[in-house]
Amino acid sequence: MEYFRPIAMTDAARPAGAFVLAGGWCWFDRVEVLSRAARGRLIPASKVPPAVLHRLTAPRPAFAGLTLDRPRLMGILNVTPDSFSDGGRFLAPEAAQAQAEAMAGGAEIIDVGGESTRPGALEVPQDAEIARTVPVIRALRAGGLTMPISIDTRKSGVAAAALEAGATIVNDVSAFDFDPLLGPLVARTGVPVVLMHAQGVPASMQDDPRYDDVLLDVYDALAQRLARAEALGIGRDRIVLDPGIGFGKTLAHNLALLRGLSLFHALGCPLLLGTSRKRFIGSIGRAEAPETRAPGSIATALAGVAQGVQITRVHDVAETRQALRLWQSLNTDHLEGEA
Repeated sequence: MEYFRPIAMTDAARPAGAFVLAGGWCWFDRVEVLSRAARGRLIPASKVPPAVLHRLTAPRPAFAGLTLDRPRLMGILNVTPDSFSDGGRFLAPEAAQAQAEAMAGGAEIIDVGGESTRPGALEVPQDAEIARTVPVIRALRAGGLTMPISIDTRKSGVAAAALEAGATIVNDVSAFDFDPLLGPLVARTGVPVVLMHAQGVPASMQDDPRYDDVLLDVYDALAQRLARAEALGIGRDRIVLDPGIGFGKTLAHNLALLRGLSLFHALGCPLLLGTSRKRFIGSIGRAEAPETRAPGSIATALAGVAQGVQITRVHDVAETRQALRLWQSLNTDHLEGEA
């Protein structure tokens, strides 16, 4: 089997005949052909099989009402006592609402999570997860927040309660592997969903993660999960895919995925990247405390945007938005944040 990774570019000197990547801000005129049996080779984009080229170039439909012709930010709102970066800070609905309002100036989606998925974290009972997230979502809606809210959960009961409270997106780090009832719930309710790749569960995923070829293995796994979601009746126009940086991956695995991110556009769905404050950033950037990893987090966010990633999940919303405004003013013909 061959895989096709577009060489994403943003340079203003765009050659005639170059293709727009996923209807966004990047273009490409070359593609790296990858396989498990041979070294990669470059070919002209015009030589890519038509079905693959269509998936690489087709504009992505709006997600939760947001057009994806420009980078979008998802702000992280952890209402947990034990998240690796900000556990306990936003447990109270009042604190969570204040944080959401602060992020709303730069983010387009607020992602509310009540179960830590840091390496080594144990499963949280469903009732406890509901008790953490639902009051916060209700308070955000009662306070006048109208932007999309995603519920970061693996559990159908939590998702159902959150959607009833006002959430509009499901973000499942297990891509429907953990709870077999979550996929049918998403199909039945018609809400958009983020499907993320993870090897193992948080409690043990970093014990000894192994891949034959991490980039191709994660691609194949996401393709399988995408097909399963479609079989449930969930259209690609409602699905965003996430390669799951840090979820059952070593530092070397994470870097390989980041270098090859543009490959995942060949799946034909929008992409989400979540690297914010993760351990590998601290290891490379020599920043032991998670809250000191904003510069490294921004560096990886911009690396993703440079490969056409449509949604970036971050803790440091204002700082990342500032960086995006500068990046986009240098690399595209309009300023980030313009209508």
